[in-house]
This record gives sequence, C-alpha cells and structure tokens, in this order.
Amino acid sequence: MRQKLGMPDRLGSCHIAKIAGYVVDGHVPTADIQRLLKEKPKALGLSVPSMLPGSSGMESSKPIPYQPLLVQADG
Repeated sequence: MRQKLGMPDRLGSCHIAKIAGYVVDGHVPTADIQRLLKEKPKALGLSVPSMLPGSSGMESSKPIPYQPLLVQADG
C-alpha cells in the first residue's frame, strides 16, 4: 500500500491512510493532520517513521521528542 500511495519505504511506519488526498503514515498527531488539512500544502503528506516512544498511541515514561515530516511528492 505504501508503494501504491507513493510514500518512500524509508519514511514508512506501522499505519498508513489517505485523508483528503494526502498520505498520512505512522503515529502522526491529530493536530498536525488538522494543520495539514487547513493549510493544504503541495505535498504528498505527513510521516512519523518508526514507532517512537512517546508518539501518539505509543505513550511512554521515556518519550523521544520528534517532529512529523512533511513529505514532498518526490520523497
């Protein structure tokens, strides 16, 4: 599915969805998805590669700071 949607494997994670024409891969926070849909950048979508402790759905007593990636159409 990742290949079909155009998300590079190196940016992949455990979950993938297509929302309003954008690809969202991994544990992307809701606020970032809402911002994506509001601002409508020319991009493939958002990704949080891997399953980082502390990301949405991966709560941890030792979270790792992270930032979702805005992925351009060329990866």
